[in-house]
Amino acid sequence: QVQLVESGGGLVQAGGSLRLSCEASGSIFSINAMGWYRQAPGKQRESVARITSGGSTAYADSVKGRFSISRDNAKNTVYLQMNSLKPEDTAVYYCHAVLSRVRVPYLSNYWGQGTQVTVSS
Repeated sequence: QVQLVESGGGLVQAGGSLRLSCEASGSIFSINAMGWYRQAPGKQRESVARITSGGSTAYADSVKGRFSISRDNAKNTVYLQMNSLKPEDTAVYYCHAVLSRVRVPYLSNYWGQGTQVTVSS
């Protein structure tokens, strides 16, 4: 079994900051990419940021310059530092990982349960 557990969501005023964390645990052999998605009410889930095992990053245009993704490979943890938050950043944020499990010779996608981020104007 593999679990992704997120933390760090909450309510913040526009212009404020939040830091999300996501720890992967279980029978993990190796983690390829990790990232964050978000889904606002009535909208499709969208990619926010992702980071490879080598540290290469990619961001949605809407968050470039405001959000920063990082990871601690030793802790199987990915972080999302969100600065200059806007009301339109309000959404449920989901952690995502592409990983292989012990004795399972292929990559699979895993998702966290989601954490609510609400930005008030």
